[in-house]
Amino acid sequence: MAGFFLMADSGSGNYQRVEEARKITEPEDAISVLTKWLDGADQEMVCVVTLGGAHQVISIRVVTVGTANTCLAHPREIFRGAIVDGAVAIIVAHNHPSGNPTPSSEDVAVAKKLEEVGKLLDIKLLDSIIITRDGGKSLKSEGYF
Repeated sequence: MAGFFLMADSGSGNYQRVEEARKITEPEDAISVLTKWLDGADQEMVCVVTLGGAHQVISIRVVTVGTANTCLAHPREIFRGAIVDGAVAIIVAHNHPSGNPTPSSEDVAVAKKLEEVGKLLDIKLLDSIIITRDGGKSLKSEGYF
């Protein structure tokens, strides 16, 4: 896909050029892409990556911005862009400005709920990722859901 560029909404309604459309094959791929969006933010933010059939990135959206230590996101906001994009899968990510990559009980509960909603919509939740200044943590790889 060299030479193909993806335009992604950073939450302000303005689209930004992402280096190039990527295929997400493992959590590290998603962490690499999402760190550019979430690293250094002083408020919690939730991003959704929508993916096509070969798990190529269709779009990246900031769906909600919270406070220094909390961010509310309802499944309707999480899946809205995926439905519009005709996505077959999503990856949800949020940052922890504190730098602590450990998921809260709420982080795990939300991931499980999104997995169930995704099953109903036939849009698979591939992963839920926490981004910190030191990298990221895949809740799926860690066995949380």
